[in-house]
Amino acid sequence: MSAENAGEKELNFGQTVDAVQAITPLLVLQNESDQALVAVCPTLQGRVLTSTARGTQGRSYGWVNHGLIGSKKHLAHFNPYGGEDRIWLGPEGGQYAIYFAPGTSFDLDNWYVPAPLDTEPFEVAEQSASHVRLTKKFRQVNYSGAEFEIGLNRVVRVLPAHQASTTLPPELLKGVSTVAFESHNVLTNLGSQSWTREGGLLSLWIIGQFNASPSSTIVIPFHAGPEDKLGTPINTNYFAPLDDKRLRVFDGYACYKGDSRYRSKIGVNPHRVTGRLGSYDAEHNVLTLVEHSVNAPDAGYVNSEWQLQEHPYAGDVANCYNDGPAPNGNQLGAFYELESSSPAAALAPGATMEHTHRTLHFEGDKARLDAIARAAFGASLDEIASALPA
Repeated sequence: MSAENAGEKELNFGQTVDAVQAITPLLVLQNESDQALVAVCPTLQGRVLTSTARGTQGRSYGWVNHGLIGSKKHLAHFNPYGGEDRIWLGPEGGQYAIYFAPGTSFDLDNWYVPAPLDTEPFEVAEQSASHVRLTKKFRQVNYSGAEFEIGLNRVVRVLPAHQASTTLPPELLKGVSTVAFESHNVLTNLGSQSWTREGGLLSLWIIGQFNASPSSTIVIPFHAGPEDKLGTPINTNYFAPLDDKRLRVFDGYACYKGDSRYRSKIGVNPHRVTGRLGSYDAEHNVLTLVEHSVNAPDAGYVNSEWQLQEHPYAGDVANCYNDGPAPNGNQLGAFYELESSSPAAALAPGATMEHTHRTLHFEGDKARLDAIARAAFGASLDEIASALPA
């Protein structure tokens, strides 16, 4: 399932938009500032492909697989087109998975992303200069054979500076180049039968892919407290073991390598999650913050681990993934991911589940960025940048 990764040279926002628009349409959203721009691709599931805080000549923050998009090919298992905010559904693995056919083993050879979440377009229902609403309807069968009639409604909007963050005071962002956007996602049961835990439940899963580099460090704040009450601060039970060269856990936050050289994943459980995660690229002095919906710890979250599970509704709320060579030697691309999920959706016919995922990027004076990092993550830029070896 190797990806077409040729042409991954760094392009600015305008160059990225021009290159992709030559292949497939994009919508470029903006608010009161023409420097904060967000590119949305309806034909690629309404994903936010990339954004910038500094106009068309500014840095393009999203990882974009120009080679694959330009090839117009459809890969069999997964098409890693890139993008800062794309919609998937969970669970990925386990007895209620929708990425594995019934009876198959949980490995890369049998892992397939459903076409509505991978290659099929979403319909544009409405749009303005600063927002777009997209919709999709489809049928899906899970690993246990349960059938789902699914409706997705997705609104992407660019946010004005004074509303950029739900957790940071607006004055903290003054004097900093900022782009902020969010996706508000709604999952609807369009069928005539209720979705039950016994048959398997779905969840909204939002994933952002960002440009990896040796200087990129992912930072994950978490609620401190005893493990016997809150569970382990960081779940590493995914793809590969992690040592202190790639993951370090401090008091209230963790730092994780985002260099795309080692395929691995971590998660934060419902008792530990804060609704924030992010990254800092020390070389380019770019600070990224993701804010997402958080529900009650006992809401129940799908477990996406690639195995039959004793506790299929004891999954994580937030995840971070670092790409790297898979066991078969192939690699998807030079990116890392920041992810969030809704609770498992036990929906009656016509009922809905909602989840909001907000992405912010900051560039500017390091002292100002440091103040934002301390407020968002409880760690300084120097602490984040020096947490892991180069």
